[in-house]
Amino acid sequence: MRISAFLLAALFLTGCEKQDSARESVDLGDKRTKLGAYKEAVRAYESALDGTAKSADVHYKLGVLYDDKLKNPLAAIHHYDRYLELVPTEGRSKDAKSARADCEKRLNLTLKDGGLMTTAEAARLRNENERLRKDLAELHAAKPTPAPHAAGAGGTDKMTPGARTHLVERGETLASISFKYYRNRANAGRIKDANTSQLAGKDIIKPGMTLIIPDLTKKKK
Repeated sequence: MRISAFLLAALFLTGCEKQDSARESVDLGDKRTKLGAYKEAVRAYESALDGTAKSADVHYKLGVLYDDKLKNPLAAIHHYDRYLELVPTEGRSKDAKSARADCEKRLNLTLKDGGLMTTAEAARLRNENERLRKDLAELHAAKPTPAPHAAGAGGTDKMTPGARTHLVERGETLASISFKYYRNRANAGRIKDANTSQLAGKDIIKPGMTLIIPDLTKKKK
């Protein structure tokens, strides 16, 4: 009896130590994320994974980190899938499903002729985008322009007080732009509504478009 009690106590203490270690790893990952040390954050979070539902939130944190900071939608999808496998209908399952779908859209946009873009082609596109941004900056500096607005075939979308504009880049979606400005994807519809003339009620955006980003802190009258 004494031996059994000793073994039970030892197992209990071992379990507590593992839980403490996992919490410390998650706390370390949170701190590294805030400091911008994203790869170190990934290593810290991964050390807290144990394959159980207790680590579901860690998979979600990794999904967001790969998605928003490391720009690796494929890795993000893996962790969103793991989160949904562990807690399919609880917690942040709706956010995980939405984020996963957004990652898939961005992956599809990188496909060309049935295969992924090569590293050289991706570098060429980045350089070309950088050159175009510089050209636009020079044009704006050389000639004053009126208040920015987004125009479409059906009319002109008006800027509201506090609103900003966003130049769409390759691979972006309304959901990813919403996350960039509002830290969530749920306001993608608000961006679409602010650009009705240009988008005509559709979710499809193209590189080079200038979208109005409404100020959601203003209360509607």
